[in-house]
Amino acid sequence: MNDKKPAIIVISSHVARGTVGNRAAGFALEVLGYPVWIVPTVTLPWHPGHFATAGAGHRIVPRVEDFASTLEDLAGSPWIGEVGAVLSGYLGEAAQAQPVAELVKAVKASNPNAVYALDPVTGDNDRLYVPAEQADAIRDVLLPLADIATPNPVELGLLSQLDKITTNEDLVVAAQSLPSKTVLVTSAFAMMKGSIANLLVEGASVNLAEHRLVDGPLNGLGDLTAALFLGNKLQLGDSSKALQKTSASVYEAMSVAAHHGSDELKLESSLGSLLKPKTVVESRKLLVQRKF
Repeated sequence: MNDKKPAIIVISSHVARGTVGNRAAGFALEVLGYPVWIVPTVTLPWHPGHFATAGAGHRIVPRVEDFASTLEDLAGSPWIGEVGAVLSGYLGEAAQAQPVAELVKAVKASNPNAVYALDPVTGDNDRLYVPAEQADAIRDVLLPLADIATPNPVELGLLSQLDKITTNEDLVVAAQSLPSKTVLVTSAFAMMKGSIANLLVEGASVNLAEHRLVDGPLNGLGDLTAALFLGNKLQLGDSSKALQKTSASVYEAMSVAAHHGSDELKLESSLGSLLKPKTVVESRKLLVQRKF
């Protein structure tokens, strides 16, 4: 890449306090040197991980007409040619999927080399935490456009419509069934005790990177991972190197938050880790035979 990096549009949730959604993804990409255009899908005082302590707070979801008009304005702006990637995460409602899809199409029409990364934020811990129609919209409207998808195992099962995902081999088969060329499965099955893994699937190429699990805040890790992987892949041009660097950065960010005893990721104290992590995370190739 040349010194001038493309702009990245990040479409996800916004919280007043905390480091999830746009607060995590947008910040990480800016630290990596990308101009970031941010579009909130919903605004909350804090993320749902704090609902038990502080209550749900007020939830502001823009009218779908206003949301669509904002994305139409961006698509028709004189700066649309600056955009090299779109990253979408949590949606405020199912109807937002179609306007996001139209923006992605407009970006790709302006720049055929532009990349769309889909972080299908729909569920975790064996349950959905969004309405079923919202999950369906992500699968049916957004997934077919995605060059990169970054689901966790629950979300991957939803996208692939494959049941009983209990091993990394199952994850690979499910990932290979998706239309996305690159699938990064977060919270994959680690091979080392006390660790957590990221599984990268690109066709027949499968790489697993794992690091120690840190006892600290977990909210925002998916948003951070998706953003860092996208930014690193654009910069490095190599998915396996992006996997290693992203995994190392996330591990160090988790460690910083744990060291501070924080209930949120301390990204403002993790700049060096986002840019040039010191931790060496090795990845191993997995040989998995396709089953379909």
